[in-house]
Amino acid sequence: MTVVIGFEGSANKIGVGIIRDGEVLSNPRRTYITPPGQGFLPGETAKHHRSVILTVVREALDEAGLKPADIDCVAYTKGPGMGAPLVTVAIVARTVAQLWGKPLLGVNHCIGHIEMGRLITGAQNPTVLYVSGGNTQVIAYSERRYRIFGETIDIAVGNCLDRFARVIKISNDPSPGYNIEQMAKKGTQYIELPYTVKGMDVSFSGILSYIEEAARKMLRVGQCTPEDLCFSLQETLFAMLVEITERAMAHCSSQEVLIVGGVGCNLRLQEMMGVMCKERGARLFATDERFCIDNGAMIAQAGWEMFRSGHVTELPDSWITQRYRTDEVEITWRN
Repeated sequence: MTVVIGFEGSANKIGVGIIRDGEVLSNPRRTYITPPGQGFLPGETAKHHRSVILTVVREALDEAGLKPADIDCVAYTKGPGMGAPLVTVAIVARTVAQLWGKPLLGVNHCIGHIEMGRLITGAQNPTVLYVSGGNTQVIAYSERRYRIFGETIDIAVGNCLDRFARVIKISNDPSPGYNIEQMAKKGTQYIELPYTVKGMDVSFSGILSYIEEAARKMLRVGQCTPEDLCFSLQETLFAMLVEITERAMAHCSSQEVLIVGGVGCNLRLQEMMGVMCKERGARLFATDERFCIDNGAMIAQAGWEMFRSGHVTELPDSWITQRYRTDEVEITWRN
């Protein structure tokens, strides 16, 4: 049996998870939450992570019923992500690996999401829609790489939702995206927004600029409600994502879709994707907030796959990078 502990802290979540041969033994995390109308800054986020990470490590070990001697490998998020939080987690992971005398593994955050999704859902060879606050990509596996078929050309879909939440002062607790989802359920009027699909790629910055300006004007004169705006934004963004995912499926002759990343636990997105999959005779795979949202277990699972296929990160190479594309990683553990 191989036991891997994973450290994740690329954005405002700090998580530590433990995996043993495909079984999630523990997966505690904490979230840095800012006041309504504010985002989270790298320095303040890193400060939060430093204040709680050792507590989360202890929780992970206690929940798993393990001691440091039972761990075979220490995995951490190498990137992509916010610089200061990534450094915080990497320093702790390096320290723990040396104190415990365990090998170290730097993991690509995006690969962590994909491998966790495959583990939890049982999807075999899906077209992957990876949607989060920092990334929006349509991905398929081919020849030892997760190939990016389409992606955002500017901001991520989660960032678009988060920034709109700040405009209308939606709470960040538990997350702005979740609160937009709940408000959208009460929307009754669809407001037409720019729809920007360019081949296999999407653009969200123009939609955000448009709705930011429209929201101020329309709300001021009572032309719509905040709930209508949330509904309209979700419908437009998610329709774009479904379109490029379907196009990638057609290209790959795929009959499976896996949605991963923090935005992936949005039930409306899952519903819209499910309609498309049903029309194509395909299957949809998705997870709930335990595994869609950034967590330590996903880094442990990707680390488990890498460690079992012979990967180890030497200490001089255990740096972090804010830009680390999904298709840079050689996938040695898949046929």
